[in-house]
Amino acid sequence: MLTRRLALLAPVAFALIAAAPVKKRVAPPRPVAPTYPVPSTTPLPDKVRVALETEAGRIIVEVDVKHAPASATNFVRYAETKRFDGTAFYRAMHLNWGEQPNGLIQAGTRGDPRRNLPPIAHEPTNVTGILHKAGTLSMARYAPGTATGDFSIMVSDQPGLDAQPDSADPEAKAGYAAFGQVVEGMDVVKAIFAAPISETEGEGIMRGQILAKPVKIITACRLPDPAPDASPAP
Repeated sequence: MLTRRLALLAPVAFALIAAAPVKKRVAPPRPVAPTYPVPSTTPLPDKVRVALETEAGRIIVEVDVKHAPASATNFVRYAETKRFDGTAFYRAMHLNWGEQPNGLIQAGTRGDPRRNLPPIAHEPTNVTGILHKAGTLSMARYAPGTATGDFSIMVSDQPGLDAQPDSADPEAKAGYAAFGQVVEGMDVVKAIFAAPISETEGEGIMRGQILAKPVKIITACRLPDPAPDASPAP
């Protein structure tokens, strides 16, 4: 009898299961890749100031468009299009010789293809006249002509990064491209430089130079150009 009842109930149960609404499995939303505006082609004035708002404080830099047009304009375009927002200062190169503190800090896109603009022409210091002094901004690169969205700030004078035209070493001959100067916030630069270093991060020469906790650039923005001097000529 029980077997017969179960047999009679089976079609009913099947019908109820078939009629039950099927819950659709919804895939989790994919992260949306950031999109950035096309950089402006409007010519820049000879000097442009950019504010870097970081987790450690504000750094204001002035880039020299007149003497280093490719490097300075490139830096401004990254700031204007928000490509630096959310990146970080990730490297502190400590040099254990000379007057301390001695070295530099480095920040930028770290090769992120979503953020990077095309590489720019190399501008050696013997052409621009901008030397690697304390507070100087300089383009990070691999070979000359590969610089994109990474830059360094000197914590102290680094003449070894200047171009050495008479050198037989191609790297030393090219040097690095300096293009601006910190005008406010060197205390922030030095605080980032003094942050703890990771014992495990980094490869090759970068080993022992990567910050244990990178310092985020919250936003980078171009500051208004100063108003022209309207005072009458004497």
